[in-house]
Amino acid sequence: MLMAMAAATPTVALAYQEAPALAAQVKAGKLPPLDERLPKNPEVVKPVQSVGTYGGTLRTAVRGDADHNNILKLVGNQGLTRWTMDYAKPIPNLAESWTVNADASEYTFKLRPGLKWSDGVAFSADDILFFVNDLLPNKQFFQSPPSQYVIGGKPMRAEKIDDSTVKIIFTGSYLQFPNVLATPLGQHATLYSKHYCQQFTPANPELAKLLTDSKQPDWATLFRQKCGDIEIPARWANVDRPTMDPWVISTPYTGGATQVVLRRNPYFWQVDTAGNQLPYIDTVNMKVVSDIQTMLLATIGGQFDMLMRHINTINNKPVLAQHAAEAGYVLQELTPTDSSAMALWINETEPDPKLRPLMRNHDFREALSLGIDRNEINDIVYLGQGKPWQVGPLPADKFYNEKLGTQYTQYDVASANKLLDGMGLDKRNAQGMRLLPDGSKLFISIDCMTADAAAIDVADLVKKQWAKIGIDTGINVMERSLYYERAQNNTYDIGTYAVPSGLNPTSDPRAILSTHTLDSRQSLPWVKWYSSGGKAGEEPSESMKQRLAQWDQWKAASNPEQADALFRAILSEAADAFEVIGTVRAVTTYGIHAKNLINVPASMPNGWDYPNPGPTLVQQYYFAK
Repeated sequence: MLMAMAAATPTVALAYQEAPALAAQVKAGKLPPLDERLPKNPEVVKPVQSVGTYGGTLRTAVRGDADHNNILKLVGNQGLTRWTMDYAKPIPNLAESWTVNADASEYTFKLRPGLKWSDGVAFSADDILFFVNDLLPNKQFFQSPPSQYVIGGKPMRAEKIDDSTVKIIFTGSYLQFPNVLATPLGQHATLYSKHYCQQFTPANPELAKLLTDSKQPDWATLFRQKCGDIEIPARWANVDRPTMDPWVISTPYTGGATQVVLRRNPYFWQVDTAGNQLPYIDTVNMKVVSDIQTMLLATIGGQFDMLMRHINTINNKPVLAQHAAEAGYVLQELTPTDSSAMALWINETEPDPKLRPLMRNHDFREALSLGIDRNEINDIVYLGQGKPWQVGPLPADKFYNEKLGTQYTQYDVASANKLLDGMGLDKRNAQGMRLLPDGSKLFISIDCMTADAAAIDVADLVKKQWAKIGIDTGINVMERSLYYERAQNNTYDIGTYAVPSGLNPTSDPRAILSTHTLDSRQSLPWVKWYSSGGKAGEEPSESMKQRLAQWDQWKAASNPEQADALFRAILSEAADAFEVIGTVRAVTTYGIHAKNLINVPASMPNGWDYPNPGPTLVQQYYFAK
């Protein structure tokens, strides 16, 4: 059996200390003593620089339009495992250790004894069983179980060994499960407190009254409104929901909110090397700012202590650097884990019957790619910091596939025109734009989010470049919520988004496999087909079906060599299919943090599967006095 042990454990008994505000509450009889609030063996975190001091408010910002993942990345990183700070491997987190059987089909997690939710109720194996056995297989809660918890067509199940020990069982091997648990999408098992959330399920005899009072149509909707889900705003909208996070919501993230406030969790389960309970910082205040330019101006005006989202475009670096000294911050280097900085996700289940055959035609996608001047995009949008790139893993990764990264990246108008002419698109109108076989104009629209300035800039350049090959293009700029609504309703031609997993590509292969329910935009109906076992959505192309079958085999592979061979085969097939068009390799960007904010690493990975800054343990950041 293999075993992973806690990353840091005390070698000698520590005398534990707490924040002065919590000590005052203990003295007033409003809180139990610290020793009763901490687990038996709290994780001991070695600070990046030094043992900190208590106090202060961390000022940052969140957008008003569906920016819930900004909060998740800052504080919601409390899974059974987490990434090391350098993104090298998963290590124990709420689980202090785990063991795995010989074929990696059973994982036994030892929880830290004495863990407590933010309301003081014990966190135990029962909470994990609540999700795994009660919610995950429930068809009313999940139409289809999330694929990250499914092997051999069957969801995982759990057995309670004792209050602090739980065994999770799959029908076959699942070597990558600890990695999955370290990503945001793997945190379901530690998201829901049974003692609180069970009241919103059919197990509660008073459920009918709760539904009537809340005016919700069914228990699953009510449950998510009260207890959230991984990627929905409601996760941060209920002040009564218990969590395992270092700070808990006190001013919720709801429509019309001007700020989101989180206060320290008095039951948080980590301490520093001197025995001080974390977090050091008392409060997190996230100002709600809808306009990105307003956010940038507030940043250079010194209004934020940390911000690593929305303003971190390469174009903003000069102005951020110019005002750093007077505003009291330093630039925070963010190294990319993404593959392509911005890609064009061609919708292969295009709703327009005239366009669908084109979108599904390899020659058409190849022509579109050859019609993009990536050097111009790199120079103008990314200030020359990137290089032409498609969607493959980066050269530094063991899964680097040269074809998937570099094919069709040359700017070749002649070849693009030849391909399009050969498809029967050789007729043009007076403006030089191509006509469809029925004589109507070929017109494609590109969806961009208002908050994604780089995507808009890239789309503007692509529109001009494609005009040179006779493709008339429109750009739809919209708020994030509408962008996702259009994707879920399959009412878009092309979506714009970065491609993750330039490093550790098996953790989020959304651009090469239709597996991500929100962002595999080459076809979300294909995702529904896959996740439902063919009962919903739309049957994918033969190439995608082959890759999805290989993905199922990869998840169930019994040894690393077999798994790696399968994933390389997936990448090779994806290169041949060529579904998502990349532009420029992801570039290093910058956020900011206050000069006096200590224990922030000089550089950190920037991605989604590594939900920075969370894995750097924001709870050990502190303000120098």
